[in-house]
Amino acid sequence: MAALVQDVLHQKLASGAVFAFRGRRGDRIKLLYWDGQGFCLYYKVLERGRFPWPSAANGSIRLTSAQLAMLWEGID
Repeated sequence: MAALVQDVLHQKLASGAVFAFRGRRGDRIKLLYWDGQGFCLYYKVLERGRFPWPSAANGSIRLTSAQLAMLWEGID
């Protein structure tokens, strides 16, 4: 995932951003964050339903912290 951030999204890992990735089925989400000493990976699997996922015209979008929190909680 770190390689995707750098090579595909052309973003710096140490920027302080949280990078979100959703699984193909839509029931899993991973959040990747660099805390200054190493990577933090948060992983969540829904028992039912799917994570709502915003459409991205160029492959990436920016979310506010509130939008990220709602995404993590599975709120549409």
